[in-house]
Amino acid sequence: MRFSRLFLNRLQNQPIATDTVVVIDVLRSFTTAAVALARGARAIYPVEGIVEATALFGRLANAVSVGAVGGGDPVPGFDFGNSPSQLMSADLAGKNVVMTTAAGVRGLQRFRQARHLYATSLVCARATAAAIRQAGADEVCFVITGEWVDRDGDEDIACADYIESLLRSEPVNPEVFAERVRMSDFGRRFTAGTWPNLPLADLGLAARPDYFDFAMPVRCAAHQLVISLPD
Repeated sequence: MRFSRLFLNRLQNQPIATDTVVVIDVLRSFTTAAVALARGARAIYPVEGIVEATALFGRLANAVSVGAVGGGDPVPGFDFGNSPSQLMSADLAGKNVVMTTAAGVRGLQRFRQARHLYATSLVCARATAAAIRQAGADEVCFVITGEWVDRDGDEDIACADYIESLLRSEPVNPEVFAERVRMSDFGRRFTAGTWPNLPLADLGLAARPDYFDFAMPVRCAAHQLVISLPD
């Protein structure tokens, strides 16, 4: 099994991975997505763009909307922001979740042609590694979405390092990677207490390795990406 890394904001003139692609967004898109599935959501529809997400929301039955703009502020008029701790108390049983965010969703759209595509974060890292191994991947590309001009993205790099170590059957201490999430540039914004839409409870959830026992494979149905629990 071969491994590579791509950074979402540095993709110009780089080849597109087509075998197994793992798009990582620890803070917070794919931690939020994992919570939504754990709370009973039937499926998550990751949509790039608020206008497109609003249109899809209007077409889907039994739907709720989850969204945030760059920096983490919620999309006005949506049911939920991109906050996993907020969703922990939400009744999402049987709901279709339309999600639009600045990084993770964009990453999925960019690699939608991959043979195997996964959305992941630290909370489902071990389950993701198990799914990749079971699928018999030849090449695994980790896509880091959290690196920006003002953020090191180490929360996502840590998750990639953890999954790769698991796939290599190396001995690992999950808490090492959780600490890197907390100490990343973006992680420290949650602990600072000066960003009202970056609650500390979100960081606490995002830094819990293997909190959920499922992977989040992404499929394409009628030209729309869908995240749902494996059958």
